[in-house]
Amino acid sequence: MMPELKGFNICNQLKANINTIDIPIIFLTAKNDTGDQAAGLELGAVDYITKPIDPAIVLARVKNHISLKAAQDFINDKNAFLEEIVRTRTAELTAIQDVTIQAMASMAETRDNETGHHIRRTQHYVKLLAINLRFHARFSHFLDNDEIIDSLFKSAPLHDIGKVGIPDNILLKPGRLTPNEFEIMKTHTTLGRDCIQRAEIDLGVEIPFLLIAKEIAYSHQEKWDGSGYPQGLTGENIPISARLMAVADVYDALICRRVYKEPKSHEEAKKIILEGKGIHFDADIVDAFLALENEFQLIAAKYSD
Repeated sequence: MMPELKGFNICNQLKANINTIDIPIIFLTAKNDTGDQAAGLELGAVDYITKPIDPAIVLARVKNHISLKAAQDFINDKNAFLEEIVRTRTAELTAIQDVTIQAMASMAETRDNETGHHIRRTQHYVKLLAINLRFHARFSHFLDNDEIIDSLFKSAPLHDIGKVGIPDNILLKPGRLTPNEFEIMKTHTTLGRDCIQRAEIDLGVEIPFLLIAKEIAYSHQEKWDGSGYPQGLTGENIPISARLMAVADVYDALICRRVYKEPKSHEEAKKIILEGKGIHFDADIVDAFLALENEFQLIAAKYSD
């Protein structure tokens, strides 16, 4: 019942300010109407004391509320501390995961030292395609998910991990492979899948990005018309992750120098991919590639060998 600014107004202002919102408020008043008491408590007050007062009781209630506030502050601080620990541990685990993936991918890359930044470029190509297609009717059920796109980006470097099991005389051969040698080369898809699967079994838990990594490693050499390997899958039977990887992998292989060939220009690579539309590659993913060709060239330049 103060002049000008009322107690309810002050309570409102304190509760609206982030710096004072948690301060306990006790109403001390000559008004003993239960409606006023309810109104004060609804505004956020912790207690309502009516006059005439007993000083000892008022001090005891103030002391109780200060103790409750101290306890709440302790809990809040502890929760904030625990949340910070969780954030730190999560960041550490993510960093360890990323480093492990890069280390595993580098094992395959070092076997063929002319691939350079191939794994880095292809993972960016895959992410670019996935973002472009995330709302496409045929792909949104899978790609309209930030975690899936992040998993694709993380998993892409493992697409050729199976090459660690291919003999040097085949992997580094400068000329055309014989039919028998090509059959051995084709096993890198199965070797890669099995390598990731063993790691998954050893962990004892299912990790979503490893499922995608297995799909990519095992199926990135499949072709839309069924002429690919290792299973000869056709069309929609090929995992979306592997279809994205197929375009990214072939494009990068075409524009880069290999032990058995000279690099092609972007235009030459684009022509070959366009010729494979609906035959080697998913037609909609080829369309996405064509829409993103400038971005593909920027990635290729940024991570050039």
